[in-house]
Amino acid sequence: MKRKEFIRNGLLAGLTAGALVQGCTPEEAESSAPAILTQKKLKWKMVTTWPPNFPILGEGCLLLAQWINEMSGGRLTIDVYGGGELVPALQVFEAVSSGAVEMGHGSSYYWAGIQPALQFFASVPFGMNAQQMTAWLQSGGGQELWEELYARYNIQPFFSGNTGAQMGGWFNRRIASIDDFRGLKMRMPGLGGKILEKAGATVVLSPGGELYTNLERGVIDATEWIGPYHDYLMGFHKIAKYYYSPGWHESGTVLETMVNKRDYEALPDDLKAIVRAANYRLNTWILSELEANNYVYIDKIQEESSAEILIFPDEVITQLKSMAMAMYDQMIAKDEWTKRVFESFWSFKKNMSRWSEWSEKVFYNQVQ
Repeated sequence: MKRKEFIRNGLLAGLTAGALVQGCTPEEAESSAPAILTQKKLKWKMVTTWPPNFPILGEGCLLLAQWINEMSGGRLTIDVYGGGELVPALQVFEAVSSGAVEMGHGSSYYWAGIQPALQFFASVPFGMNAQQMTAWLQSGGGQELWEELYARYNIQPFFSGNTGAQMGGWFNRRIASIDDFRGLKMRMPGLGGKILEKAGATVVLSPGGELYTNLERGVIDATEWIGPYHDYLMGFHKIAKYYYSPGWHESGTVLETMVNKRDYEALPDDLKAIVRAANYRLNTWILSELEANNYVYIDKIQEESSAEILIFPDEVITQLKSMAMAMYDQMIAKDEWTKRVFESFWSFKKNMSRWSEWSEKVFYNQVQ
């Protein structure tokens, strides 16, 4: 073909294509785009441990799905199910691990019965605060251990939220000494509950929906929940006499998004990056929302109720910590994974504590 004919034919082809596009609706024009721009769309399911539309935590899962949809241009959409809507709340880990669903959201201490080491990626009594937990996971080797352990269960984990420092719980009995825990019926799950048992308490595992009624009727003498915002919504300030601080059992609880590892690895690299970035955004959003609401609702509790807000005596905290350390020694002696994770966790905590002596502790004591 001669050069002039080539140019003429090319111009005609271009004009014809342009006319076709101009004569189409926007939807038809988009569908006539070259195949290279068309990419497969995926639809996933996400199950959570939180009740449907649970304030902040459940709402955050809906936002995560929204952000992933927006950043992916609709290539990855996620349907979110609250606890019990698709699978029981405490079977989220198994559902993601088996591939029954692609994603889940919860906190790793819920899976302690599967492997004791898992709970150290959430929060442990006398552990680290939210800032320190994030530093350990992101920059202190925690994420690598987390991924290695979760890979055994076909799960890719991401940190995606933190409750911040929690409160120590609602009581209808003053806690003046460690002996006041003897015979106390308290709802506290996980390692904190095991420590209370060592102190002589009777630990009762009640679901969240039953806590108000159980406390009101004397089925339990005390309960912990999260912090002022959620505790106020539960109405504990109307029926309990004392609200104690600090939350020695949960000083900075990490929330996690779990993704089925095979499904995650099958994603193109840009969607993997979107999933990771959305979870980092959720991590900041949940902590920020809780911090911004807790200071408002601690004031509301004081203004609207006769409940006294108290601090545990120093000797009580000292003795509870001693019990916790003895328990950790027993745990790491029984399980190699627990030993590996705990040693990484506690070594980082000690190093961070030394730095905090010069930074945050001085700030809170002298500046704020």
